[in-house]
Amino acid sequence: MTIAVFVFSLLGAMALGMPIAYALLVCGVALMGYLALIGGLPAFDSQIIAQRFVDGADNFPLLAVPFFLLAGEFMTAGGLSRRIVNMAMAWVGHFRGGMGYVAVVAAIIMASISGSAVADTAALAALLIPMMKAAGYQVNRSAGLIAAGGIIAPVIPPSIGMIVFGVAANVSITKLFLAGIVPGVLMGVAIGVTWWIVAKKENVKSAPRVPWGERLRITFRGSLALGLPVLIIGGMKFGIFTPTEAAVVAAIYSLLVGMFVYGELKANMLYRLILSAGKTTAVVMFLVAAAMVSAWLITVANIPTEVVALLDPFMHNKTLLMFMMKALIVIVGTALDFTPTVLILTPVLMPVVIKAGIDPVYFGVLFIMNNAIGLITPPVGTVLNVVSGVARISMDDAFKGVMPFFIAHLVVLFLLVFFPEIVTVPLQWWMGR
Repeated sequence: MTIAVFVFSLLGAMALGMPIAYALLVCGVALMGYLALIGGLPAFDSQIIAQRFVDGADNFPLLAVPFFLLAGEFMTAGGLSRRIVNMAMAWVGHFRGGMGYVAVVAAIIMASISGSAVADTAALAALLIPMMKAAGYQVNRSAGLIAAGGIIAPVIPPSIGMIVFGVAANVSITKLFLAGIVPGVLMGVAIGVTWWIVAKKENVKSAPRVPWGERLRITFRGSLALGLPVLIIGGMKFGIFTPTEAAVVAAIYSLLVGMFVYGELKANMLYRLILSAGKTTAVVMFLVAAAMVSAWLITVANIPTEVVALLDPFMHNKTLLMFMMKALIVIVGTALDFTPTVLILTPVLMPVVIKAGIDPVYFGVLFIMNNAIGLITPPVGTVLNVVSGVARISMDDAFKGVMPFFIAHLVVLFLLVFFPEIVTVPLQWWMGR
């Protein structure tokens, strides 16, 4: 009955058109009312809801969110994004279907800087879709590739999604960051191979080969953009700074390079960029705070125990259990956005993961990847909406274009389910063990 109250109150509020954050608060109120009715709590107390709401946002690691968002804003406005695309164009643009490979390479590099799927997709789509359209590429296929590349951002560090999951699940964010490197690169390789297959049908003229001297000049101009992921990952591996401190470093680095080296980031742009990052931060933090209310009441209501009981038949087989959970998340991801899915399912599934003896870091990486894939599935897929808006095509056309790459991402996901060593062994190396 408790699960029914949780599900129907949440879905009912969403069906009425409430924003997800408010729906989570309604769900929390409904759970508290039900628990007070059956004696699970002494009484209905709104002060508890208010206190849990405040406590949800009062978390030091969450300070990384605004700074990584700010770094993404500075990166785009300061010309770092364009130079990354130019570098990729210089090295792989001359191959058959070369602009697709440019999109893949640029997506991986930008993912290692901003950590926001929506921001990366918007930046890449604005830069590459007009160029690919002019070169004769199918617009829906191009949009699908860019969308599939954009969702690498939540997996490769720095990842805002991993920060949110780490806080909600009490899992090391540094370990999550380092464990996400190999899976993120594999996602890029998978969509690159898929593009190689589908690009054979594209009747387009390849870009002219860039001379080696010009390649080196373009790479030198963009080398400072490549320095940021090296700085972040290296700093965390060697214990120089924490993920939260890394976010501050990323923001300051992007600001200094964009303003004083490239000269494209002007002082009069700072207010607009900071305001934009602040608005996005407010949305994320409100969601986190509201979800923490529901998470606490989910724990009090003993819902995780009920879920554990439901999944008990699969507990003897970790692989089968992971497969079932991933399949569930894929389905949920079609109806819910990335952050709400992470916040709602984390307190429900983590007790199952711990009881089954699954490594929480390994689960976290696959969980984030799973939710990232949901960003390119209709009807809610945020990244799919962004890319269809930029490309000026319908959601149906965008989904047809993204379908081969969606399948490629699913193949990588379930490959990691059946072979967890792909995640755990590199993590041990990164951690020096």
